[in-house]
Amino acid sequence: MYMELYMIEQKTYEAMKERFEKFAQEVEELCEDQKIDGNWLDNQDVCRLLHISKRTLQYYRDSGMVPFSRIVNKCYYKASDLQKLIDKSKVK
Repeated sequence: MYMELYMIEQKTYEAMKERFEKFAQEVEELCEDQKIDGNWLDNQDVCRLLHISKRTLQYYRDSGMVPFSRIVNKCYYKASDLQKLIDKSKVK
């Protein structure tokens, strides 16, 4: 197994980096807009809402109990998916 290396000009690298950072910022702003609408929640919101620890939430993600989307290394959860999880736990 080996790793391939590609060389690019620093000017090209800086331009690519700048475009990626701009894209990441736009995605982050879109996520914030969605969060304000109440449709999406981040880890902290979910832990507070469900009264669980970050580790428990990690377990829920790993086991597939709660769907999530990851954007720029941050997890987001649909409020409707969390409601389904709550409803499911009430049935038991």
